[in-house]
Amino acid sequence: MPSDTSLYTIGFYNLENLFDTEDDPYTLDDDFTSTGRKKWNEKRFKRKVAALGKTISKIGKKETGFPPAIVGVAEVENATVLEALVQSKALRNSNYEYVHIDSPDERGIDVALLYRRDIFEVEAFEAHTLWVTNEVGERDYTRDILQVDGMLKGQFVSILINHWPSRRAGTEETNEKRIAAAQRVLEIADTLIAKDSDSQILIMGDFNDDPQSESIQMLSEHSFYNPMETLHTPYSGSLTHRGRWNLFDQILVSHSFLKPYENPFEFKEAKVYKDASLQEKDRRFFGNPFRTYAGPRYLRGASDHFPIFALFSVKN
Repeated sequence: MPSDTSLYTIGFYNLENLFDTEDDPYTLDDDFTSTGRKKWNEKRFKRKVAALGKTISKIGKKETGFPPAIVGVAEVENATVLEALVQSKALRNSNYEYVHIDSPDERGIDVALLYRRDIFEVEAFEAHTLWVTNEVGERDYTRDILQVDGMLKGQFVSILINHWPSRRAGTEETNEKRIAAAQRVLEIADTLIAKDSDSQILIMGDFNDDPQSESIQMLSEHSFYNPMETLHTPYSGSLTHRGRWNLFDQILVSHSFLKPYENPFEFKEAKVYKDASLQEKDRRFFGNPFRTYAGPRYLRGASDHFPIFALFSVKN
């Protein structure tokens, strides 16, 4: 007897500097050109796109039998690289389209949404500017928060895709920037909730903070459930830095997804996707994400982050 529910995967993946090979005179992308520090070229670009496409096609497939319905992505340069990704061998027959808006980030990296057109129908999208300043009070140009509203198999959902300011200048020194990002997300969410108290909202991204960090706790203490908290341990996460595991990549859900008797669109489970092909084989770094670059040294891996995903059931 067929089930009256269907299971879908919604994921997020930081693609580690998916740049094209052309120099953009308006951004700091010089490293990712054939004459740049990383000696980025068409062959390396195509290899990375193929690896990323293959990975995306497998996120949650073991659980659902199909490629993900929706995948938020970070560190993409422009629509050109997104088009190459959805047309890659592993994805071209899965009916993927994308939503992307150029952000003011000084390096030219943005967030975007990939979605299967047969499952998700985009109704509206917009970019929300994040205004933060650096240590001397000047504006720090960073990624926008991308909001995409649409219908997933008859269920309306709002998705907020994030890539918050990094810790490069120090965790404590940059903490206020991520606090500001959390506050901006809550402002957007409050606007949605004011229109509909049962709004179905997904907050996903590379937050550059762990589930226990102050900024993420602000979201959890407001009106969002973070299923990723138990996935971060000293031995597991979505990326490593100086031998320490972090879980910067997370998906949080509004409490409306936790009402199985009231809502036909229900959150089930969250996971980190750690396929063996994405892991380092080198003894020193065994099990870490197999990255594309370590500084200027080309390693050939897909990304320095593992993808993460959540499973949702939708009653037919």
